[in-house]
Amino acid sequence: MNTSLSPSPTPNLVGDFTSERFNAHLASLPSSVPAWWIDRKRSAYSVFASLPMPPRTDESWRFSSREHLTLSGFSSSSAVSGGSTKASSIQIEDTAAQLTFTDGRLTGRTPLAAGPASSGIIVATILEGLTTHSELLRKHFMAQPQKLGSEKFAALHTAFIPDGAFIYVPRGVELKSPIVVTHASTGAGSAVFPHTLVIAEENSKVTVVDVFVTADGDSSPKPANPAVSFDAFACGANDLYAGHGATLTYVAAQLWSYNTLSFQLNSTLVRRDARVQSLNLHLGGKQARHESLSQLQAPGALSEMLAITVASGDQEFDQRTLQIHQAPNTKSDLLYKNALLDTAKTIFSGLIVVDPDAQKTDAYQSNRNLMLSDSADANSLPGLEIQANDVRCTHGATTSQVDPAQLFYLESRGITPVVARELLVFGFFEEVLNRLENEKLHAVLIKLIELHFRSAFNQPKH
Repeated sequence: MNTSLSPSPTPNLVGDFTSERFNAHLASLPSSVPAWWIDRKRSAYSVFASLPMPPRTDESWRFSSREHLTLSGFSSSSAVSGGSTKASSIQIEDTAAQLTFTDGRLTGRTPLAAGPASSGIIVATILEGLTTHSELLRKHFMAQPQKLGSEKFAALHTAFIPDGAFIYVPRGVELKSPIVVTHASTGAGSAVFPHTLVIAEENSKVTVVDVFVTADGDSSPKPANPAVSFDAFACGANDLYAGHGATLTYVAAQLWSYNTLSFQLNSTLVRRDARVQSLNLHLGGKQARHESLSQLQAPGALSEMLAITVASGDQEFDQRTLQIHQAPNTKSDLLYKNALLDTAKTIFSGLIVVDPDAQKTDAYQSNRNLMLSDSADANSLPGLEIQANDVRCTHGATTSQVDPAQLFYLESRGITPVVARELLVFGFFEEVLNRLENEKLHAVLIKLIELHFRSAFNQPKH
């Protein structure tokens, strides 16, 4: 296998992800990976090397902070010293199976019980899937177009991903307990490329939980270190496919440590009468960009896109979404809620696109921001692009402060101001969390928010 590649003509645009490093990555792959996987990586690296960093004039990066965006100083480790991270401190009860990746390599596994395994469900690594189910991965891995501004980072992800999670649920099979995938980073200059691919075939049902953590396990804001823009870099992606009549629930808890630069690119494809519910919890990272593309490709398709963000310190969360209705009688429902403290910043830019043949589309998009500080900054850019004439599409954005009357009511009953504010924030988030059917997952997310929220309030202000 020839793994050589000519040096990039524009090395200044690729940071430390040079052609030499890419060639070393290719050489580290098992000899069993198919040729198409290598070809796709080569093609992706060429795209990555040819694209500039997002220019300031790019509308898809409007309001984003770009001055510290750099790919220099990060390395993708080739070996892992051990799988011991605080990822294990996140306890989710009654799971069907678990995979743990540390710096992109499998470091832990709880396999499926014999019963679910006999039904044909696959919970494997991508490297394993490339050997046993190559054509499935070829069809679904990063197969959807990147349209939300991070094409360069999507190409970087494809070029350098060492491994990831591959989950397949056959036709008509229902898995009652969630599958949990933990993606851990050892931090300290590391670059990780987490990936989860979920294929739910016709009339199947599955819940998948992604957890993103760093070894120190602390996502709360820290005093700024002027010597370091970012300590770690995460460039993740996932592919969610729901076949006809399938029900797929996806939950992601982003708990990267502070001083992490994070990109997460989500792609969802929904077929006839299928339903996909995705809920993303954003707590970690200093600068985190999340892009989510949902395509409704057949009548009866339903996509529910949910997100909760607690932004504190000088964190920046940049959220870009695209709901594309490509067939009649489809429905999408987006609800993103942000709570902002200190000098934190959030950006939401969402677009609903209705194709000419997508009559009877029912689409909804809402971004709501709760300001807990006069210095925080929330930016919202909802949008519609409708090419059919018989649709119902609504969108909106709100930004508001905590209601002083509600605070006064709680404090008048002996509740401290901090706890009163916390109660109001949790009430604000419950509209999103209550959509989760799994009560145990609901409780886990509540706990994560609670810990982060209290930590943020206890941080020294600077």
